[in-house]
Amino acid sequence: MQNNNNGVTLDDLAGMIKSGFDDVDKCFEQVDKRFTGIENRLDGIDLRLDGIDERLGRIENLILTDHRHRLEYLELELHRMKDMFAFK
Repeated sequence: MQNNNNGVTLDDLAGMIKSGFDDVDKCFEQVDKRFTGIENRLDGIDLRLDGIDERLGRIENLILTDHRHRLEYLELELHRMKDMFAFK
């Protein structure tokens, strides 16, 4: 191929450009591996959060059930006290 003023041929220039693209490709491979690792970690976090949501839902139901029973008991006691003191 033709030489320019610097003594670099078009084949040399094409080789340099190819080498640069190969280096960029290697960098993207590394980035892809890191993204895959991050995706795997996020999947694990999602699973843990799903478990936490389930547990919190069960705790919420237990608390609400307990409060409902306590309120029903208090209402019953209030009615008993009203009857005992003849309040109507």
